[in-house]
Amino acid sequence: MAEVSYYTKDGLEKLKEELQRLKTTGRADISRAIAEARDKGDLSENAEYDAAKEAQGLHEAKIAQLQETLANARLLDESKIDTSKVLALSVVKIKNLKNGATMSYQLVSESEADMKSGKISVTSPIAKGLLGKRVGEKTEITVPAGKIEFEILEISR
Repeated sequence: MAEVSYYTKDGLEKLKEELQRLKTTGRADISRAIAEARDKGDLSENAEYDAAKEAQGLHEAKIAQLQETLANARLLDESKIDTSKVLALSVVKIKNLKNGATMSYQLVSESEADMKSGKISVTSPIAKGLLGKRVGEKTEITVPAGKIEFEILEISR
């Protein structure tokens, strides 16, 4: 059974748009490539045709994967998120107790994660170490660089 993933409204819309694009323009592009390759003659020795058919298979696999992801996607109502502790979709301001640096992250699903915009996956080591913690709590998180101690300064939506 597939794993349930939680998404923001924007994240879910992006998934739906991507699926729609793959089903429409993506399939049309692949069909065109197959038709062009077929027009070039003998299919038994046509590398372009083989490549186009393989691309079609990969494309259909991606569509199936997105459909499964959407079937198991759950929309989180951000207005009902408890801000007394760190949960999925929480925006958490933390302080690195070793160097004093502060940073803010929003905990999102894996497919929505984008470090540049401050969104980290709930399955990342930092997010796992923060989940369930409250403001003022300290937590030691094991990251690839070693163990880092953080203090939770603020939790918001």
